[in-house]
Amino acid sequence: MFSGIVEEKAKVSGILRSADGFKLTVDSEIASSDARIGESISVNGVCLTVVNIDGKKISFDVCEETLRVTGLSSTAGKRVNLERSLKVGERISGHFVTGHIDCAGVIRSIEKRPNECVFEIEFPAEKSAYVADKGSIALDGVSLTIGKITDNRFKVYLIPLTLKETNLGSKKAGDPVNIEFDILGKYALKNLPAETKKSKVSMSFLREHGFA
Repeated sequence: MFSGIVEEKAKVSGILRSADGFKLTVDSEIASSDARIGESISVNGVCLTVVNIDGKKISFDVCEETLRVTGLSSTAGKRVNLERSLKVGERISGHFVTGHIDCAGVIRSIEKRPNECVFEIEFPAEKSAYVADKGSIALDGVSLTIGKITDNRFKVYLIPLTLKETNLGSKKAGDPVNIEFDILGKYALKNLPAETKKSKVSMSFLREHGFA
């Protein structure tokens, strides 16, 4: 379990095919200081298990499906966001993030303002039930708050510190991002009565008719 508060940007030094799929290796300063074989680390929001440690290099086994779904295959030579798993008793400054990616999104636009940067993210329309105004969301493992929602797009507002400390600062329009929706929202939706789920009333419906 993670909180979506990125600890460092680490460079992916290699993605090599192995007997079990692929091995992804990152050059880490912070996570490598106390990493142990078998523990979980969030890599661009993807929960991966440490399989080898060589100085500041940490390696993870990644199956082909994970590479395909999350876009980790395109990170060779790039910086990825790393976060070690939560410790009991620590402050949770973001929200609960599992590291299990729900889908990939695409950055459709980036608007730079004096004290913030606005990203507009497009996501699969069938996932719209999980996107709520002012709700939590993780993009490449970064805990953010959802702003304006339009159909299958939403906006997030990034402060300068977030841009500096995460790889979101190097993103550009057209780049993919890993999306994990708020786990609490997913469980709440799953446990709604069947007749409620079939209702035609949605956030889009409410906005269209002036209720939201």
